[in-house]
Amino acid sequence: MSYPAATADAYDAVAVRYADLVKDGLAHLPLDRSFVTAFADLVRAAGLVRTGGPAPVADLGCGPGYLTAALHEAGLDAFGLDLSPALVGIARRSYPRLRFEVGSMAALAAGDGTLGGVVSWYSLIHTPPEQLPGYLAEFRRVLAPGGYALLGFFESGGGPVTVFDHKVAPAYRWPLETLAALAGEAGLAETARMLREPGEGERFRRGHLLLRAA
Repeated sequence: MSYPAATADAYDAVAVRYADLVKDGLAHLPLDRSFVTAFADLVRAAGLVRTGGPAPVADLGCGPGYLTAALHEAGLDAFGLDLSPALVGIARRSYPRLRFEVGSMAALAAGDGTLGGVVSWYSLIHTPPEQLPGYLAEFRRVLAPGGYALLGFFESGGGPVTVFDHKVAPAYRWPLETLAALAGEAGLAETARMLREPGEGERFRRGHLLLRAA
């Protein structure tokens, strides 16, 4: 079984519990929330349009949809995409006015240069390292020039890429510098970064990268 299918099955099996676990979203994570806010502000300021309206923003690996909803509340035309049909179903019930689709980050339905922003908030973590450059290239493909990408991930503590025992599916911790370099090779220039230490109940450092399509 491919890793996307295995990951989707794993999240389907725990969808209700997972949605309950993350239901508070960013409420208790002020530093993380600040990066999401900055991303939304920058996308709005870029003023990218498509067919007369704001270029949409894709929340890739949206899970139960709380971040998609936060982006919408921040004034973005946001929609969510996830591998897990069960999580997409929860997102649709929780936020019926927003659009959620089942799909893969590796092959997005959006046309070239049609999105104003993409977010991968702790969703690229399940991607095998050798496949990650292709995902970043896909993000760049769908972004309009001047559009923004926001990545959230578990940082490797200064060591190499490291697999760890994620509670749902195998996942990887990344050195911030390595991920930033790969993004640059894909045509996503770094705008800002943040590295924070684990909070209460967290195991690993958290990395955040704000990138702009060249």
